[in-house]
Amino acid sequence: MGPAPETDSDDPAAFDSYVQRARDGLPQAFAGLARAVVVAVEDWPPRDLLREMGIADPLELTGLYEGIPLTEKSVLDQPQQPDRITLFRQPILAEWRDRGDVDLADLVTHVLVHELAHHFGWSDDDIAEIDRWWE
Repeated sequence: MGPAPETDSDDPAAFDSYVQRARDGLPQAFAGLARAVVVAVEDWPPRDLLREMGIADPLELTGLYEGIPLTEKSVLDQPQQPDRITLFRQPILAEWRDRGDVDLADLVTHVLVHELAHHFGWSDDDIAEIDRWWE
């Protein structure tokens, strides 16, 4: 693989802007529901989380959805914390550098959409309608 494309990847604010653009680019049918999900960016997944998930290499976890998928929620459920997606910047950057063939903004969008898929209970076909990253 060739060298990674030039970018301001070491700038957390630039990375955050990719996350915001990904959210802003969601189809209108999903955008409102997606805005109810808190999206955070952390550099690395916490060690206790990795241990709990049985993941030895922190580079293997690029994102995490925490919440109850919409397909499983009930109006009778007690109010809880808002659903949350955490994107892990350093693992995403490592994947981007290793690949060397994808734009960082596209990879961020790809990871965010897949985490949102957990929230919406989307099938692979649903994901393909929104995230054409792998084509």
